[in-house]
Amino acid sequence: MGDTERAALEAGTVGFEGDLFAGRPDFDALRARGPNRLSQAERAFLDHAVVQLNALLDDFAIDEARDLPPEVWQFLREKKFFGMIIPREHGGLGFGHFAHAAVVTRIATVNVAAAVTVMVPNSLGPAELLLHYGSDAQRQHYLPRLADGRELPCFGLTSPYAGSDAASVPDIGELIEREIDGRRVRGFNVNFDKRYITLAPVATVVGLAFQAVDRSRPQGEQELGITCALIPVPTAGMAIGRRHLPMNSAFMNGPIRGVDVFVPMDWIIGGEAQAGQGWRMLMESLAAGRAISLPGLGAALQQTTLFVVNG
Repeated sequence: MGDTERAALEAGTVGFEGDLFAGRPDFDALRARGPNRLSQAERAFLDHAVVQLNALLDDFAIDEARDLPPEVWQFLREKKFFGMIIPREHGGLGFGHFAHAAVVTRIATVNVAAAVTVMVPNSLGPAELLLHYGSDAQRQHYLPRLADGRELPCFGLTSPYAGSDAASVPDIGELIEREIDGRRVRGFNVNFDKRYITLAPVATVVGLAFQAVDRSRPQGEQELGITCALIPVPTAGMAIGRRHLPMNSAFMNGPIRGVDVFVPMDWIIGGEAQAGQGWRMLMESLAAGRAISLPGLGAALQQTTLFVVNG
């Protein structure tokens, strides 16, 4: 078994799917856990903020405009839809993943573009990685700004020839030193090409996965491993390209390219000590997107279909 396969198996411990992927699902134990329940605050959010948001959503008009109306973007910020999973001490709502799934599902029954816009910052976004792996300075700076929408995040994983397979990230960052304001700064010189990155056209901070390399090491020891970083927008050498329209849907999506982008160690999630640890980060964080948010969209489609057929 390779290192990446072992890390993926060890990382798959989020709830029942950890048992499922380990090949020993215990359905009796699953039933014994009882039904998920919303807290008072989570129920109030579903009954008020989500209902108010859905009243602002005109599915046809959004598809025609290929964007959410300005008042919807503002409402999402004001009500902290982008900070549902961020703890209250960092300015977020402090909701659990059941509430996160319920909110995404409810929105998606009215408009998928709005649901995806809410979904990404609460799943495969920098907030999830910062909560588990970020340095104190990174959490203090970014989490309050992500919670209230001052910062809009995206995460650059998908590559033209590697898809969203985290183990096959082809983008390379070489360890270098660069002089900045009269001092030597360690970091990575990164070249990358990402596409189909949700929220990229409106992002103010880009999460990026790349393969870190140290050419000064002996052959066979140069590859440090996948590394995750946060890159502010704009940054020299990084360009967000022409917007994609996947399935002609209105949610924001586009390519991100970088040529000789300098990423200081301070921008690595968790700092220099976490360089090369991105594989585990991605395996654990992808569970939120692939096991919570995307099934929420699927559940919404089922609910909408049933409503239309019965109507």
